[in-house]
Amino acid sequence: MSASFSRSFTIEGRDFLNAGRASTQIKTILKELSVDPAIIRRVAIASYEAEMNVVMYATRAKLKFTMSASAINLEIDDEGPGIPDITLAMQEGYSTATSQMRELGFGAGMGLPNMKKNSDEFVIESAVSKGTRLTMTIYIN
Repeated sequence: MSASFSRSFTIEGRDFLNAGRASTQIKTILKELSVDPAIIRRVAIASYEAEMNVVMYATRAKLKFTMSASAINLEIDDEGPGIPDITLAMQEGYSTATSQMRELGFGAGMGLPNMKKNSDEFVIESAVSKGTRLTMTIYIN
């Protein structure tokens, strides 16, 4: 692949019915492009976790998926409450999930750690009352 491929998705907060749809579409695109299954798995986990965080906590977000010959990039910009303590939020098991979210099977506190674990590069920026921006890179080679 010499040129890059890019696609953007809008994710709506509290839309549990469509949660995971963008991640599924990204996974389908990567399969059609014959990307290594191990890379597809990492991208799918990272994008799904990001998408679910938007659905659970933000009003909405844009997820931009870009693929070049050497890397896959996921950029998520949300309109949400922001994260007051990123260090705490990055700890495995830490969660601010409501009881309703937990009843749906979410809120184990593994979202951000799983995103970081499945990315070769992971950057998180957040401002309280403004939102959060995640940038994840997964190298193909």
